[in-house]
Amino acid sequence: MKTRRILSIWFPHFGADRLMRRNPQLATVPLGVVEEQHNSQVLTSLSAAAAQAGLRVGQPVRDAHAMCEKLVTRARSQPAEAAFLTALQRWAGKFSPWVAPEGDDALVIDLTGCAHLFGGEESLLQVVQQDCEDLGLSVRMGLADTRGAAWALARFAGQSAGSHRTGDAIDQEARATRSRASKRRHWTKGGAAPVVTPGPAAGAHPISAPGQTYCALSPLPVAALRLDAEMTSQLSRLGIRRVGDLLGQPRAVLARRFGRGLVMRMDQAMGSAPEPVSPARAPAHFAVRMTLPDPIGLESDLLAGLDRLLPRLCESLEKKGRGARRVLFQAYRTDHDIQSVEVGLARAAREPAQIKPLIALKLGSIDAGFGIDMLRLEAVQTEPIHARTPVGHLEAGAAVSTRLASNTSMDDLIGRIGARVGLEAITRLKPASSHIPEKASTVHAAAWSTPFDGPWPDPPNPRPLLIWQPEPVQAPDSPKVPDVFRWRGQRMRAVRAIGPERIAPEWWLDDPNWRSGVRDYWSTETEDGQRLWLFYAHGHLMSSGWFCQGTYA
Repeated sequence: MKTRRILSIWFPHFGADRLMRRNPQLATVPLGVVEEQHNSQVLTSLSAAAAQAGLRVGQPVRDAHAMCEKLVTRARSQPAEAAFLTALQRWAGKFSPWVAPEGDDALVIDLTGCAHLFGGEESLLQVVQQDCEDLGLSVRMGLADTRGAAWALARFAGQSAGSHRTGDAIDQEARATRSRASKRRHWTKGGAAPVVTPGPAAGAHPISAPGQTYCALSPLPVAALRLDAEMTSQLSRLGIRRVGDLLGQPRAVLARRFGRGLVMRMDQAMGSAPEPVSPARAPAHFAVRMTLPDPIGLESDLLAGLDRLLPRLCESLEKKGRGARRVLFQAYRTDHDIQSVEVGLARAAREPAQIKPLIALKLGSIDAGFGIDMLRLEAVQTEPIHARTPVGHLEAGAAVSTRLASNTSMDDLIGRIGARVGLEAITRLKPASSHIPEKASTVHAAAWSTPFDGPWPDPPNPRPLLIWQPEPVQAPDSPKVPDVFRWRGQRMRAVRAIGPERIAPEWWLDDPNWRSGVRDYWSTETEDGQRLWLFYAHGHLMSSGWFCQGTYA
């Protein structure tokens, strides 16, 4: 049986390289890709020149400009990066059919039995390196027996394990040292500059020989096992900084202290736990696009383009016997920005008349900028639509009744309202089997559920029109209906009361709202014309008393 060989291809400057491919002038300046995270702008990708200036991914943009005054920033486009990575996945299919994306900036390839077609593993890595240079991409690779080991070699080969204590923060020193130390200056005010740990050399692509995974991983830092920063810091405080130090520890102790996730990562890196490379089957793709000779910017122009794209999309859906549940409309601007509008339908449809009004409602949110030069329409989520069987004259009446019963006007209405407020905000009720009044029905999203088929079950006694959480009523603590009571700051007098209806809590559930014990419900009419739903709680884990839970029409 052949040993598995996994290749990890990591593009460390993926976002910046993509922009430099489109605009070669950006290659002459330090470039950073910016994204807004937690109400602040941070760097998500850097060019090689920006990384040499000491910048790092995840750094705030304001600090990056202070360190490098020539820094040029561009906004990140996640859809464009995902499309570019998908294109690279198709390119990597020349080396092996088992290719899968790994994160947002890497690919993983199962090369088992494929390397000899390129003259060996070293020759294959040279071909990958040359292809990436021709594509204008920086690349780091690692080849090993397991997916975890290949990932570690591609990102951490050549790095030494260091301490988590850098000495820059006084909080990391001992208490006695902090009491005698003076506050250090920030690096922007004359203090020491932050230390940037260099990564592996750009041309170094380590290859772990078959069966030598332990030797290849032992000198690497523990972060090479794909651990989060918090766990890496905890291990470093214990003096465990290299993978070799961690692999020599008792597994039971590590699992008790750090959880099974750490042990699982160790097993995946060493090959004890399976981690296959499973490329997803190519899904059915339903998308059309239209390139415009001149940029457009009016909403009427977008509607005209939509009229040309929708019939083509619906025709492709009909050929496959499917209907669209979510449709994505994209407008590509001349400055390479993408404006997107996505709508959902309450029922799968492939008629342009049902889809166009929903997209037209959201076209006003598209910012044309300096113009739009390409339109694209895609059915992101589809469902099968069964073909209808034609019937003869004898079954014509039944066919008409069936067609009228399956009228889609309600689904179209739900789709139109959902385009404004969201499909999840439109709900419907269905009866539930419970003797508790507030649990007599369940709430379902109208777009993803069907109406209740059948008559609504009648309650044992009439229920109020409005039901809310029980509100305390000031009245004597007695099961007898009070003649005078206070509720919501109003003094009321009971004229008539119908009841009681005794309802017991569900003893198999601990419902906080029913800790007051058994309830006796009364339909009480007051002298000012109000009809309230009062109950007396006999007390259990909470004290007894009177409460109001609803009102009749």
